[in-house]
Amino acid sequence: MRRRLSTRLGIVSRQSVVLACLCAAKLVVTHAQSPQAPAPIVRDQVVRDQVVLDRVVAVVNNQAILTSDIDDEIRLSVLDPVRGGMGVLTRTRALDQLIGRALIQQQMRQEDTEAAEPSQEEVDRRLLEIRKELPACVRENCSTDSGWSAFLSAHELTPTLVETYLRHRLEILRFIETRFRQGINISPEEIGDYYKNTLLPQYAKGETAPPLEQVSARIQEILLQQRVNVMFDDWLGNLRKQGDIEVLDPALEAPAPQAPPAQSKSNNNGGN
Repeated sequence: MRRRLSTRLGIVSRQSVVLACLCAAKLVVTHAQSPQAPAPIVRDQVVRDQVVLDRVVAVVNNQAILTSDIDDEIRLSVLDPVRGGMGVLTRTRALDQLIGRALIQQQMRQEDTEAAEPSQEEVDRRLLEIRKELPACVRENCSTDSGWSAFLSAHELTPTLVETYLRHRLEILRFIETRFRQGINISPEEIGDYYKNTLLPQYAKGETAPPLEQVSARIQEILLQQRVNVMFDDWLGNLRKQGDIEVLDPALEAPAPQAPPAQSKSNNNGGN
């Protein structure tokens, strides 16, 4: 009953807020960048006797995003619990995530949010949860050291990269919670409306629904997260509009949104 109830309520962990907003929860270490205009080639990587040029593919307020950042983002997507069933992360989508993350991290630096930094204990605890609960990890027995090492090797990841991913993810989650959650009040009427109009209809005739008193705290959490998500989306949208964002690789530019089809004259005039 507890599992079924959680499913009906749509309960998710706090970590899923960013992954609902940013698809994160998908954070990687960014390379040190110069505030000057980036050079087309940042570094060389020798792979199998071939030189692979790591180049700048986008600039966000003078912060460079590299080809290797996109590669890391795609590899780390295997650790994202909400990507199941979403298919492979494309390079265009990975770049869009990195742009959004760069804007958030820049804003965090401006606001000097040192309190958002997670402790090593929090990072270690989250890593343990991933190794024990992430479906991809469960299948590959990541709870053991040998299984975890094999998992990292299979996905071309390193312990340092994964730890940085988790640290940045927790940092942004805490920033979002602190910045947007405070001051949000969910009234008893809103909880009652959700219970009556959203939860109860999910129970078939003859099934016994839990009393409101039993699920009110969980409903309040859902409504809080929904409100935070809306506020966060609006805030990030404004950062994108105000920021200086340049995609240097045309192949990675997101397609322009399609304009809605023009209504016919008869539709605009109520069919008259």
